[in-house]
Amino acid sequence: MIARVWRGWTKPEDAEAYARFLSAELFPAVAARVGGFRGGFVFRRRDGCDVEFLVMTVFESLDDVRRFAGDDVDVPVIEPEAARLLIRGDDRVEHFDVRLRQG
Repeated sequence: MIARVWRGWTKPEDAEAYARFLSAELFPAVAARVGGFRGGFVFRRRDGCDVEFLVMTVFESLDDVRRFAGDDVDVPVIEPEAARLLIRGDDRVEHFDVRLRQG
């Protein structure tokens, strides 16, 4: 599995709307379009006057990531609604092999 990790920031008054957008719109849309999408996690924290979001999506393979992001998988995919709510974000996305340890 592949974890795709990206950071973005909102104003405090937009944080709830951005979190709702991710969980209610973006993640379900990706799940409907990409069979290898395994879900997402949203981490958030206050960062000075802003709210930082670390968004991690999980895919079965890099090919599944490409189905979501296109050929240049390191470029963030920012939907118009997200762009409206974000004040800034990382220019690049990081990808990690996921290794699970149980027990």
